[in-house]
Amino acid sequence: QGQLVESGGGLAQPGGSLRLSCAASGISVDYYAIGWFRQAPGKERELVSCISSSYVGTYYADSVKGRFTISRDNAKNTVYLQMNSLKPEDTAVYYCAAARTMNVVTTRQRYDYWGQGTQVTVSS
Repeated sequence: QGQLVESGGGLAQPGGSLRLSCAASGISVDYYAIGWFRQAPGKERELVSCISSSYVGTYYADSVKGRFTISRDNAKNTVYLQMNSLKPEDTAVYYCAAARTMNVVTTRQRYDYWGQGTQVTVSS
């Protein structure tokens, strides 16, 4: 059974940066597409970014393109989300999820494992 644990959330000022980590156990991230989702109060959970297991594909939501970067370290079984130029509207609980497929996955229902989430708050 796979488990995902997010870390790295916290409070950041507008324009600041945070790096989220998603550490996996029970599964090898190199065989999974890993997605980062976020959910703000009163809103649906949305896909922010995804990286395929085959290194050939990444996806970014329009709202984070040019500001967020997803990467993976298979040796550490960990996927990262570097978030720069943060905005108050980035405030949300961020979740990582894993889908047993080689390709980028943009459909939430296709993800097999989910972490518990980490809070990101962007405020001055």
